[in-house]
Amino acid sequence: MTGAKSRKRLVGAVLVVAVLGACGNQDSGRRTKSFFNSQEIPLETYSAEQIYERGEFELNRKRPADAAEYFSEIERLYPYSDWAKRALIMQAYSYHQDKDYENSRAAAQRYIDFFPDDDDASYASYLLALSYYDQIDEVGRDQGLTFQALQALRQVIEGYPDSEYARSAVLKFDLAFDHLAGKEMEVGRYYLRRKHYTAAINRFRVVVEDFQTTTHTAEALHRLVEAYLSLGLTDEAQTAGAILGYNYRSTEWYEASYKLLTGKGLEMKSFGDNWLTAIYRQTIKGEWL
Repeated sequence: MTGAKSRKRLVGAVLVVAVLGACGNQDSGRRTKSFFNSQEIPLETYSAEQIYERGEFELNRKRPADAAEYFSEIERLYPYSDWAKRALIMQAYSYHQDKDYENSRAAAQRYIDFFPDDDDASYASYLLALSYYDQIDEVGRDQGLTFQALQALRQVIEGYPDSEYARSAVLKFDLAFDHLAGKEMEVGRYYLRRKHYTAAINRFRVVVEDFQTTTHTAEALHRLVEAYLSLGLTDEAQTAGAILGYNYRSTEWYEASYKLLTGKGLEMKSFGDNWLTAIYRQTIKGEWL
């Protein structure tokens, strides 16, 4: 992205300190103390470029919260300058580095709204998606942020397919999608252990129908075999086993289902007319793989 070099550039400490002074406590008038004396100097007396360099300096010192404050001041003091545009994307980046995802998302969205055709719009869109994606492991059973991450990542993939961020967005999309399927499996196994077979089947069915490209599909089919056998629904159990045998013969889940079914004198073969037989027919035709 444009500005990538400037984000990575090490600002000369002597120059920056001499120009801007140390980052001290700021009052409501947004004033900062100089290194050289105790006199408070209004931030407004500095140019946009000087404040921008101070923000870079704070990033280099691994103080992203302070960097974000400096970049935000450029947006306030010099709202129509080119520095304000550059500072806005850096503000989103700094907030993200500080794990302040809400503010990072807000800054990134402002950039997209104000500069949709700019070269850095793809990066802003990617940062916005990351603000959701990087919280996925923190949300427990609440998958709202996972859905939002998927939507935002899709916007990067579809909106900026030729950008350097598209490939990373695809990889993260697949991981988020797999994570969502994993949560469905977790709930399904919870119901299965408590012999709530119908509720478990509903969860595993979601994985088989809606998350069939994830790593959880083979286990979901095996759990369906277990649940349907527990309910005495042998046609469905055998059909789930047949799909396992067609697509996942080399997995441990196929072996486990094979033992369950043959142990009861049943085959891994499609029987009856149910939702699984429809999937089996699609599998044979090569439409569901």
